[in-house]
Amino acid sequence: MVVVVVFVSLVVIVGLVARVSWWIWWKPKMMEKEMRRQGINGTKYRTFMGDLKDEGEAYKEAWSKPMDLNHNIVPRVLPHAHLMLQTYGKTSFKWMGTTPAVTIWEPELLREVLMNKCGHFVQPQVNPLIKLLANGINSLEGEQWAQRRKMIKPAFHIDKLKEMVPTFITSCSELIERWKKLLTDETSCELDVWPEFQNLTIDAISRILFGNSFEEGKRIFELQKEQIVLAIDAASSIYVPGFRFLPTTKNKRRMFIDNEIKRILQDIINNKLESMKMGGNANSDILSLMLQYGNINIAEKEKNTNNSKITIDNVIEECKGFYFAGQDTTSTLLTWTLILLSMHPTWQQKAREEVLRTCGKNTPNFESINHLKIVNMILHEVLRLYPPVITQIRHTEKKTKLGDITLPAGVHVLIPTLQVHHDQEFWGEDAEEFNPERFSEGVSKASKGQNAFLPFGWGPRMCLGQAFAMIETKLGLAMVLQHFSFELSPSYAHAPSIVATLQPQLGAHLILHQL
Repeated sequence: MVVVVVFVSLVVIVGLVARVSWWIWWKPKMMEKEMRRQGINGTKYRTFMGDLKDEGEAYKEAWSKPMDLNHNIVPRVLPHAHLMLQTYGKTSFKWMGTTPAVTIWEPELLREVLMNKCGHFVQPQVNPLIKLLANGINSLEGEQWAQRRKMIKPAFHIDKLKEMVPTFITSCSELIERWKKLLTDETSCELDVWPEFQNLTIDAISRILFGNSFEEGKRIFELQKEQIVLAIDAASSIYVPGFRFLPTTKNKRRMFIDNEIKRILQDIINNKLESMKMGGNANSDILSLMLQYGNINIAEKEKNTNNSKITIDNVIEECKGFYFAGQDTTSTLLTWTLILLSMHPTWQQKAREEVLRTCGKNTPNFESINHLKIVNMILHEVLRLYPPVITQIRHTEKKTKLGDITLPAGVHVLIPTLQVHHDQEFWGEDAEEFNPERFSEGVSKASKGQNAFLPFGWGPRMCLGQAFAMIETKLGLAMVLQHFSFELSPSYAHAPSIVATLQPQLGAHLILHQL
């Protein structure tokens, strides 16, 4: 009997060793060999961690000091990716732990990946600790993704967005009045506009998403902000299955934040459902719209199929994702726009003249901002040089042919948005310069290559909130231009870096002048 137990134990141990060896060594080496055979160059595989340590050290060095006042930001923002480009060329691979990540650059191949007509390019599996930020539509595929998108999309219809404009104007008017008070006894003052725009968009997105429950929404943001820091910490290391269940200090904090956010959202949703049941306005905010269309879909599912239903938990995850993405995108875009218009005062004056010509001193509205062509050109150029999301990732579910190469199953495909946006091949010799004029004939004619402008993604998974973010930003920028001129403060330090989006690491210190 003892011999049998020992034998079985040895078999189990050998099996486990074999599986671990396959995962951390043999499989990566086979994939590396296959890619090198096709002429794709990249870093040499190193057991388990891959290039994570090198990337971390590169970030630490690059972000240790500010850069010169120019728009050649790739070496600072993505130092390891910049080195990869110089060493191995545009199509290359690195190692994200045990997974090879192939960078794809050519516009026609980017289109193929993002359109995903072959159905083999899917969202990568995310570390469960990072998923705590939001586990909504972006984590879904196939029918589940289509069903969830169907639920969310009506909330972003242009007619619904028009109804949200007064709410954002309320938040922006409060910002303008607060800035005016700072200048009551002064002709100018210094202000870090980065936290100011964060507070603006927190207030606006809380009102627009939750309606009368916006104060609770602000509490969610503070918790999400801390969760982002913890998620970045988790992303800098390899996740070992089951690690999230260990009662470490960080894990306990992660779970507390997640449970607290869910508790607040559950209370808001329960109150909203009760209000809707009593005849409250079901179209007053995005949460109401999601619940309205979600309930319709749930009813349809109960009648027709046994497929997974849209649940309150699903709505909670979509709220978390929308709150995080919606707030961050608008605040970073407004911040970088003011920084760039401070660096390029001629364009600031052109934008102001257009706003005053179109709106006068009247509060801008949905109709008037649609006539701001110069403002639109400026915002597109800011999105080109400083896109909120700098890299997009897909994963090969099966062995997949892409152009002249064949990617093994289990490979990450990196779409280097920031680097493509700064590529002279697509944007000309002035690619690193701020030149809104390049968008004078629209996005389609701005670059030499199709699909070279990707700030909100491309294809069926293009960001649903794109129009929402642009409307908010145009309104906010127009109102600031009506009341203030601005320039860089002597204390401003140019230091773009990545947190979850592209942000000013050392703030955005400007000198405000009231007009």
